Amino acid sequence: MAALADPTRRRIVESLRDAELSAGALGGLFAISQPGVSRHLRVLREAGLVRVRVDGQRRFYALEPGPLAEMDQWLEPFRAAWAHRLDALDTEIRRGRQTLTTDSSRSRRPT
Repeated sequence: MAALADPTRRRIVESLRDAELSAGALGGLFAISQPGVSRHLRVLREAGLVRVRVDGQRRFYALEPGPLAEMDQWLEPFRAAWAHRLDALDTEIRRGRQTLTTDSSRSRRPT
């Protein structure tokens, strides 16, 4: 999803993970101008990743779970492949540690 290619937008999504926040509160989390935050929020809203609730003059943003769930489903086959590869890496690391331990103990034995 192109909207999440930008690191600031990813951080905004992470900030909204647990609760809805006002645009002003989100702006205070980043070292960019309020108009810059607003542009990022607009991109996320247009991508369907966040929804906005207007309360008087304030705007509150919250995550829209649908697109993230779709992305999660799309990523599932990749997770399975990576899990297999990481398990294999773990096995090789353990073998390497056993070899190092065995070699180390052999070199310490008196001859």
